[in-house]
Amino acid sequence: MNDRYQKFFKDVIREHTEGVPVKGVNDRVLLFDGLNTFIRVFSAVPALNDDGDHIGGVTGFLRSIASVIKRFKPTRCIIIFDGKGGSQRRRKLFPDYKGNRAVKTKFNRYNEFETADDEHASMRRQYTRLAQYLDYLPVTLMAVDRVEADDIIAYIANEVFTKDNEKVEIVSTDRDFLQLVNHRISVWSPIKKIYYTPDVMKEEFGFIPKNYLLYRTFIGDPSDNIPGVKGVGLKTILKHFPDFANQPYTIDRVVKESIDKQQEQPKAKMFEKISSAESQLYLNDKLMQLKDTDMSGNIKLNVIDRLDTNINESNILEFKKMFMQDKMYSVIKDVDSFLAAFASLNAYAKMHNND
Repeated sequence: MNDRYQKFFKDVIREHTEGVPVKGVNDRVLLFDGLNTFIRVFSAVPALNDDGDHIGGVTGFLRSIASVIKRFKPTRCIIIFDGKGGSQRRRKLFPDYKGNRAVKTKFNRYNEFETADDEHASMRRQYTRLAQYLDYLPVTLMAVDRVEADDIIAYIANEVFTKDNEKVEIVSTDRDFLQLVNHRISVWSPIKKIYYTPDVMKEEFGFIPKNYLLYRTFIGDPSDNIPGVKGVGLKTILKHFPDFANQPYTIDRVVKESIDKQQEQPKAKMFEKISSAESQLYLNDKLMQLKDTDMSGNIKLNVIDRLDTNINESNILEFKKMFMQDKMYSVIKDVDSFLAAFASLNAYAKMHNND
C-alpha cells in the first residue's frame, strides 16, 4: 500500500480511538448476532417517522451497533444473520426444535398495528431495508443458507480468528454463546450490560466456562423448545457435584457419578433422574453445542472467502439519501454524529482493502 495512504488511515484511526494504538484489522473483531439484535430492538423501540410508519427495527438496530462500536472500538465488525432454512439440521435431530416460535405473536408492547399480519409485514419490510443501510456502512454482512447464525459466529470465533492477539467479542442475548468464552472470546449482553469473560462467568455461575454447555444441557432452553432435566438446576449441580466448579465435566462423568451416588444414597431420587436422562442430555448437547460446528468444508471455505474479500466502505451520500427518504431524522437527530461512530472502522476497512 502507498505509504502516504497508510499514514492517512492510521491518523484517522488514532483520531477516532482516543490514543488507542493502531492495530491490525483482525485484532479486535466484533461479531453481531443479527437476527437476535433485530428482533430485540423491533420489539422494544416504538419509533415512528413523520408519515406514521414504524421505523424502530431499523433505527434501533443502527443505534445499537453504533453504541457497541463506540464502547468497544473494534477493528472490524461482522454482522451474521440466519440463512434460509438454517434450523433444518437441528430439526432433523429434534423435530420440535424452535417449535414454539411457529405461533404468530404480537412483538410490540404498544397499539401501533391493526393486526398481527400488519406487524409481521412491517417487520419483513424493515428487515429488508436494514440490509440496504448496512451495505453503506463499513461492516461485513454474512448469511449462509441452511446454517444458523450461531454456527457461523462460533466457527469464526473458534476456528478463523485463533491467534492470541485476535480478540473476538460476540454481541447477543443468546446465552448459548457463553459456552465459547475463553481468554480470546468474550460475550457482551446488551440487555444485562454484562461483559462475559472467564472471571465474570465464574463469578456469576460458580463454575468454570468449560462446564457451561453441560449446565445448559441440564436446564434446557425454553426459547428453542429444548427440554431440560426436571428438578435439576444450578444449585443442585453445585451441591451434589462440587468438583463441577473447577474441573471440566462431561456427560459420561456426571452420569457415572450419579449412578455411583445412587447406590450410596438410594433415597436420593435426583441421581436417578440424572442417570435416566442420559439420552436427553446427549441430544441437548448436540442441539446446543457450538464448539464443533457441523458445517461442510465448502461452507467453511465460503465463510473464509467472505472474510478475506474487501470490507464495505462507508458510502455516506447513499446512506443519507435513504435516511431522508425514510424520514428517520425524528429518531436519529444528528446523522453526522451517528456516522462518525463508524469512522475508525472505515479507516481499517480501507487499510484492509488496499493492503
